[in-house]
Amino acid sequence: MTFRQPLTTLQHFLYRTIDNFIKYIPMKPIYAETIAIGDEILYGQITDTNSQFMSVELDKAGVKVIRRTAAGDTKAAILAALQAAEAVADIVLITGGLGPTKDDITKKVLAEYFESGFRLDEEVLAHVTNLFTSRGRAMNELTKQQALVPTKCAVVHNAVGTAPGMWFERNGKIFVSMPGVPHETEKMVTDIVIPRLKNFFSLPTIVHRYVKVVGITESGLAETIEQWEDALPAHIRLAYLPSKGQVRLRLTGLGQTAAILNTEIEAEIAKLKPLILQYIYAYDQDEMENTIANLLVSQGKTIATAESCTGGLVAHSLTALAGASRYFLGSVVAYGNAAKIDLLGVQPATLDEHGAVSEQTAKEMAVAVRQKFHTSIGIATTGIAGPDGGRPDKPVGTIWIAYADEQGVTAKKLQLTQDRLLNINMTKNFLLNWVRLKLIE
Repeated sequence: MTFRQPLTTLQHFLYRTIDNFIKYIPMKPIYAETIAIGDEILYGQITDTNSQFMSVELDKAGVKVIRRTAAGDTKAAILAALQAAEAVADIVLITGGLGPTKDDITKKVLAEYFESGFRLDEEVLAHVTNLFTSRGRAMNELTKQQALVPTKCAVVHNAVGTAPGMWFERNGKIFVSMPGVPHETEKMVTDIVIPRLKNFFSLPTIVHRYVKVVGITESGLAETIEQWEDALPAHIRLAYLPSKGQVRLRLTGLGQTAAILNTEIEAEIAKLKPLILQYIYAYDQDEMENTIANLLVSQGKTIATAESCTGGLVAHSLTALAGASRYFLGSVVAYGNAAKIDLLGVQPATLDEHGAVSEQTAKEMAVAVRQKFHTSIGIATTGIAGPDGGRPDKPVGTIWIAYADEQGVTAKKLQLTQDRLLNINMTKNFLLNWVRLKLIE
């Protein structure tokens, strides 16, 4: 029997140094491509939810999806898609075309691609037979052929369907073919494919963090944070995701452990904050409504809404969170002029002289709804959402929003787009951000 000598102080130091160094070595990214096969996808007759689901699951596992492809039900289209994917990806996940009918040719094309013959898999045959007999159905020859699989593949068990998945390996790359039926694919991916990929590859960790911004254009934002962006570490990448007057900044880190990546990204966000603090409204999974709810509750304030062009969307957003009754007391959707007069007490003279879409009307609505519900804050929207109703002095996209509290009432004019739904959503976002800014003043 031999005994290991105690480690010296120098050895302890070297081991710790090496261990810490390994933790920070950037890991090689593993790339994937998804291929959805079926003319019905190209025709737009069905939505390819499989690729969306697989992308999410691959991302969780540390695999970066670099491309999604849709291919028709032809040999030439499938072969071209396979060749293109093999050239750039380590993992190729394929869905569709595995049924028993003549238009389902994926299995035959894969056999040709991998220069493979066919074999009858007894386990698959027993599984398919059991599925049919347990349902009191007779199995025909076409269904029996589901048990024929390429000799060069490993079978991926399909617990809830008749078409088995097929796992191919070539030159260190993985190809997995699965049925197009979403619930079958989802079970195979989560139960079998992802665990096998984790065993096959040394997968890095991918971490996404979000900084959510409003009140500044995408180009203006990019210009403001350009130097910070250029100084980001190579393994942390930034993406701009604009939507309806807002921009989400996504920081994606690739490395060994989530803990280290989160610490590094948090440090970068700390550098970013002073540059755009007035525009940041939330982080990660939080939305504007969460921020406003927290501010209202912490300050002991309440709010009510008077809406015309937004049709209750602002109220809906503020009440979507649990516990909204602590800060939200009521809403009036006064779409027509009569409703503005009867429900909010807007003066007929105001409407006659200035119109429903005006600073004066918006202010009266905000003040009235605050008084009606006895709240700390009253907010209002009125405008021309479109696509018609505009005129030279008030074109489509002309919106007035108003904010009233114990200090008085103010209004702002927005000049938005020609798109009705976009205008409604942008108005909601601009108004809620105004409430946020008022609360943090």
